[in-house]
Amino acid sequence: MLDLTYETPTPKTIAGAKHDWELVIGMEVHAQISSNAKLFSGASTTFGAEPNSNVAFVDAAMPGMLPVINEFCVEQAVRTGLGLKAAINLTSAFDRKNYFYPDLPQGYQISQLYQPIVGEGEVLVEMPNDQARLVRIERIHMEQDAGKSIHDMDPNMSFVDLNRTGVALMEIVSRPDIRGPEEAAAYLTKLRQILRYLGTCNGDMQSGAMRADVNVSICLPGQYEKYQETQDFSHLGTRCEIKNMNSMRFIQQAIEVEARRQIAIVEGGGEVEQETRLYDPDKGETRSMRSKEEAHDYRYFPDPDLLPLEIEQGWVDDIAASLPELPDAKKARFIKDFGLTGYDASVLTADVDTAAYFEDVAAGRDGKQAANWVINELFGRLKKDDRDITDSPVTPAQLGGIVDLIASDAISGKIAKEVFEIAYTTGRDPAEIVETEGMKQVTDTGAIEAAVDEIIAANPAQVEKAQANPKLAGWFVGQVMKATGGKANPKAVNALVAAKLGLG
Repeated sequence: MLDLTYETPTPKTIAGAKHDWELVIGMEVHAQISSNAKLFSGASTTFGAEPNSNVAFVDAAMPGMLPVINEFCVEQAVRTGLGLKAAINLTSAFDRKNYFYPDLPQGYQISQLYQPIVGEGEVLVEMPNDQARLVRIERIHMEQDAGKSIHDMDPNMSFVDLNRTGVALMEIVSRPDIRGPEEAAAYLTKLRQILRYLGTCNGDMQSGAMRADVNVSICLPGQYEKYQETQDFSHLGTRCEIKNMNSMRFIQQAIEVEARRQIAIVEGGGEVEQETRLYDPDKGETRSMRSKEEAHDYRYFPDPDLLPLEIEQGWVDDIAASLPELPDAKKARFIKDFGLTGYDASVLTADVDTAAYFEDVAAGRDGKQAANWVINELFGRLKKDDRDITDSPVTPAQLGGIVDLIASDAISGKIAKEVFEIAYTTGRDPAEIVETEGMKQVTDTGAIEAAVDEIIAANPAQVEKAQANPKLAGWFVGQVMKATGGKANPKAVNALVAAKLGLG
């Protein structure tokens, strides 16, 4: 837990025609496990390969082919559970979830209904204004992904790509602890961040490596608290599931739209039907996909081809010992060791690559100065060029070199920005740039004093104004900096101007 005090944010409230309504949200996140091979075969998981090129016989459900568990996928699921402070079940089992899709060759999906590999955990979801929501994780189970049906390549035919069939997924199921659209997006962002730190999922929502089913219901104020006390879901409204969401923005929009739809139904005297719906961002509405299935609809039964999965506590302990520093702990350390604000620490720990870059820049240097250069100058320039930190033309050593030049008074902050731009566009070393381009700061007080005397002597009227209003002394500072080509030490200039004008 961070060494900070958080307040619990108030639930999102939507005003209906008759009542104010609160939102209750739970999420089922499907995260593709980062592994070179699939869950039950050795076929490649490379994204973007030629259609049907990454398919083993077992993935295509050829007769007589038996699944063989990928131990590394199990390790990744355990690592994820440990990263979410969850209980690890030493015994778990696989079940068959029976349903028909053209892109599901077996006619069933191997999943874990009754005995998942990971039990209860939690995620601390930070919100603005020092607020945070603790979202409980109910379970994480492993399952194999289905293939992909493609309907837009031919007006009369559909195509099936089985490359994704059998790819290992973790389904991360939250409790209905999320209370608004912004919290839902923040939860998914935090979960994605943790998985990326752990290296168990790349979190790429565009490629489908991470997608969410969002369960939305409404209730009157006070009903959620009754649910928390009793764990009786009857205090909450009937939930509807919005399927396959892969955009933070659309998730927020869909929750708002679906909540208002449910409010209109209930206040109109109707009843919300439990069902699975899809969100149409173009029309700004959710539409029915199918009635919500229950477990018995899938005719779950233990998979006869797979023995129960048994793991040893010692193996789990070894995985726990190898976990990296996770975002919350890293943020707390950045605040403590580098003297950063909570906001700056959040920005710099948002991504594992950014955090590593910053630490290299800040090593042995002023942490706040290093953070300012990474966040303000580097991020601003990268955004302008539509690049990310892994593609930065300026290395941590180069940016650290600029911080060193400022700290030693070799250059001013203004000159440093010019040095940064040259280093960014040419890749040259900052110290070499300063030396060869004649950008070194003038620290000779004699030379600076001469420039100050000259400007004061040439502007007697301005001297009188500055002596009457000391704030106008800045005009002289600007003139001296202009006369020295911006190379004079600003501290020395300010001190000398104040002394010469009798303002000190």
